[in-house]
Amino acid sequence: MNAMPAPIGRRVVRFALAALIVAAFAGGAWRAFEAIGSQPIGHVAFTGPTGRVSRADLEAFAHSIEGAPADRASLAAVREAARRIAWVRDAMVRRRFPDGIEIGLDTYEPLARWSDRELLSTRGEIFAADYDAALPRFAGTPAAAPRMAAEYPAIVRSLAPLGVTVTDLRLSPRGAWQVVLDTGMQLELGRGDIEPRLEQFASTWPQLAAQGVEAKHVDLRYANGLAIQRVAASAPAHPPTPARPKAARKP
Repeated sequence: MNAMPAPIGRRVVRFALAALIVAAFAGGAWRAFEAIGSQPIGHVAFTGPTGRVSRADLEAFAHSIEGAPADRASLAAVREAARRIAWVRDAMVRRRFPDGIEIGLDTYEPLARWSDRELLSTRGEIFAADYDAALPRFAGTPAAAPRMAAEYPAIVRSLAPLGVTVTDLRLSPRGAWQVVLDTGMQLELGRGDIEPRLEQFASTWPQLAAQGVEAKHVDLRYANGLAIQRVAASAPAHPPTPARPKAARKP
């Protein structure tokens, strides 16, 4: 058997030694990575719009994560748990080596009240949260919530010339719209051409109001006009007839 030439043999030996050294370093780096990855979570940071989220809720959530082994803390599980915090719409979770987790929060923007305990976001999402500020009240089927949220800004713009506020917006299961104003007036809009009907009402009503017309219900479902249910005039109150003084008896 012919012996391997000396130069080739030396190169083979060098390659083998280099491979062993690389493997040793790789093994050491992997063990170091595993050691770092298995450290307990020592720091939780929140980013994003957290103004509406309760500070106490965030602190309680962070404490529930801190101290857990990092290799057992599934990022997907942390994300799902974060989404259950009030006002949190979604969350993005990522590791911050050596022992941190960063949670980016996306929160709801409230648009209206949907029920006694629920709110509607500007994206048409129904969610539960405590909120004390004044909001219009929407009523409809849950499937109609996105459509109502999308139509609401146009309804407000159409009524803006009147300087009124929408207090209630209703959409029936058959698709008929009703708007209630802060004056107590109810507007029937029907199932289509919502903006043109409201714009016609906004241009017509000031003239009627100048004539002293008062209405509690206005039907805008007519192509060339509107129907008004006037406020019933109350009968004038009559002052009581003053009692006549009794005549003094003669002694």
